Amino acid sequence: MAHEETVYDALTNAHDDGGQWAFGTGFDEPLAGVDTTVPDGVDAADLGEYCLMLGDDALLLAQRLTQWITAAPELEEEVAIGNLALDLLGQARLLLARAGSVGVLGRSRERATASIPDEDALAYFRDPDEFRHTALVEAPNGDFARTMVRLLAASTVRVAVLARLRESRDPVLAAIAAKGVNELAYHRDHAARWVLRLGDGTAESHRRAQDGADAVWPLLAELFSPTEVESRLAAAGIAVDPAAVREEVVTVLTQVLDQATLRVPAWPADVLPRGRRGEHGPETAELLGTLQGLAREHPAATW
Repeated sequence: MAHEETVYDALTNAHDDGGQWAFGTGFDEPLAGVDTTVPDGVDAADLGEYCLMLGDDALLLAQRLTQWITAAPELEEEVAIGNLALDLLGQARLLLARAGSVGVLGRSRERATASIPDEDALAYFRDPDEFRHTALVEAPNGDFARTMVRLLAASTVRVAVLARLRESRDPVLAAIAAKGVNELAYHRDHAARWVLRLGDGTAESHRRAQDGADAVWPLLAELFSPTEVESRLAAAGIAVDPAAVREEVVTVLTQVLDQATLRVPAWPADVLPRGRRGEHGPETAELLGTLQGLAREHPAATW
């Protein structure tokens, strides 16, 4: 019988049996040919820090979504959630690689081995206070309704930001945004469908969806206050001022909750984003313990 290569054979045989990487071995490099030079007048440290902010949000939310694998309410939804998480991991990979390419590695490089790619070093070998994600993505999942409300909020914000980043003066950020915005629009629509289904469903599903909204809304307080890094990069045409997307996000989330017969919780007052400064709750350390455990125990391993 003629040998028929499987997906597992393809992973094993790719790249001369070198170590394999979970983010997409064998797929086309989405940033091939993109100019990686830091734009004139831009501080490389600022650019790297901004990429960490966007990349860490994607990485932590992906890790939260994977916690639903084997626990989702439907088999089809389990597959869908896994694919959403993979989209976010792909975005995290590109953003952390960009951060590493401009020199933002710090203590993570000291803890990793020299052969580990920058994006892996940043994902697996930073401590919690070196991460720059917001409270919205670090919070525990709660039940399925809360997860869908959180996904709706996070993807709505991210769509608004990446849509504008397609015009960034940094060609790498612009390319990442162009690739990611369609993925995120699907994430937003997928979550919105579930919020509508749950909010306008049974009395129990409505209660859970409302409880989810009430739990998620306070986590939005950090999302629209720019850090100094974001302000400088926005002025330079590199980044998006988060305050600029507030109106769009409020409009979309209000529309979805209204159609789902849910009460829109009071919008929290904007506060300085502690997460962007590396100030996180104990949930982050717990989540990173699961994410980073294997890599830290076997830092030189390949598979």
